[in-house]
Amino acid sequence: MEDEAPPLPDVEAGAVPEGSVGGMGDINLYPKRVTMDARSRIASIGLYNRTIDPGEYEISVVDMVMTPEGDVYPVDNLPPGVSTERLRPASGFLRWSPRRVRLLGSEAQTVRIMARPSADLPDGEYRAHFMAVSVPQDVDQGLTIDDAVGGADGSAPDIGVLIRPRFGISIPIIVRVGETTLDVGLERLGFVDTPEGRAIGMTITRQGSRSAFGDITVTAAGSSEPVAIARGIGVYPEIDSREVILGLSPQFDTTLLRPGTVLTVTYTDDDFAPGETLASSSFVVP
Repeated sequence: MEDEAPPLPDVEAGAVPEGSVGGMGDINLYPKRVTMDARSRIASIGLYNRTIDPGEYEISVVDMVMTPEGDVYPVDNLPPGVSTERLRPASGFLRWSPRRVRLLGSEAQTVRIMARPSADLPDGEYRAHFMAVSVPQDVDQGLTIDDAVGGADGSAPDIGVLIRPRFGISIPIIVRVGETTLDVGLERLGFVDTPEGRAIGMTITRQGSRSAFGDITVTAAGSSEPVAIARGIGVYPEIDSREVILGLSPQFDTTLLRPGTVLTVTYTDDDFAPGETLASSSFVVP
C-alpha cells in the first residue's frame, strides 16, 4: 500500500479508545465502521487489547449479509432461507496489511486498508466486514497419542477434552461508488412485550442504493428524558426493511406513559450526513 492512510486518534494506555466497539473477547476495534468513496480510498482501523495479557489476532475481510431481523451472517455460513442475491460484496477489491497482529496488554495497533474498485464497477454501495479473531495462545496440549493408548503398565489414563474458544469481532467497511440514494421511513410503531419487559417496536423501511445508519430516539411529549434510545442502527442495501425493538430507558419515568401521550420516534443519520433526520414518526400510547 503505497499511500498513507488517515491517522487514528492516539490511544492512552489503559483507556478504551473513544468510539470503539468490543465483543466477548479481549479486543476492541475503532472506529465502529469505515466508509470510503471516490475521495477517500484508504482507511485506518485500530485494534486495542483491553486486557493486561498479550494477545495475537488474525485479520481478515469477509462478506456478510443482513436479514430483516437485523442479524448479520457470513456468506459462507448462511441459515436456510437467507439470500445473497442483492448483496454487493466488496472483499474482492479490498487490500489490507498487516494480516496478523500481536499486541501487548493495553497496546493498540493500526491496520491499513485500501479499496481498489474497477473503473467499470456500477454505481452503488459495496460492503465487506473487517474481522479480528483471537489466536489461541500456546498451552499445555495434554496427552500425546501414546499417552492416551496407555502407559508402560498398560493402564489407560483419564482422557478429557480441552476447549479453547476463538473470539472474533467485526465492523463494516462501506465502499460507495458514484452516486447513491436513500429514502427511509418508520412504520408499525407501538409497544411490544419481551422477556425483559415492555418495549417499543418499529419497522425501519429503506429504499435506494445506500445503507442507512444512525441513532433512534423515542421522546414523549412533556418529558426531557428520552423514553428509549439506540445507537448505531443500520439497514443495509440488501434488505428493504428491518425490525427493531427498543427497551425503555431506566431513567425514564414510565408513569408518564399515560393513555393519549404522544411518542415521537426519530432516526438520525450518523453516516452520510451526520445529524440530519432520516425519518420521524409519532404514535399515541393506547
